[in-house]
This record gives sequence, C-alpha cells and structure tokens, in this order.
Amino acid sequence: MHDLTGAVWRKSTRSNNGGNCVEVADNLVDEYGVVLVRDSKDRTGPVLKFTRDEWRAFLDGAAGGEFDL
Repeated sequence: MHDLTGAVWRKSTRSNNGGNCVEVADNLVDEYGVVLVRDSKDRTGPVLKFTRDEWRAFLDGAAGGEFDL
C-alpha cells in the first residue's frame, strides 16, 4: 500500500461521537486513485482501500437505497 501519512481522515457531520463510526480519507484519490476507510475506534488498525470506481458504486448504491434494511 502507498504511504498514507498524507491521508486526511474525516467522519460524518451526523456522527454523534458514540464511537460507532468510520472515517474516510478521500484526499488521496487524485494522486493514488484510492479512497480509504477505517474504524474510528481503532485508528491504528486495518484500513480498507477502494478504487475511485468502487467508492462511486458504493455511494451511488447508498444514495439509491440499495443497502436499506
């Protein structure tokens, strides 16, 4: 994986700081072509890496209700 020291992590503004959140770093997508996701409770733990197309498909699915329960 690429050097992630430049990743700028953010949580949703709707997060209530209850600890059950994910953080996203999408500032590396232009340079490395990746969007990163991690557990906000385990910031030194594993990081999921998605391509630009994979992330766009996820966002489109979420906006379209594909993951609604």
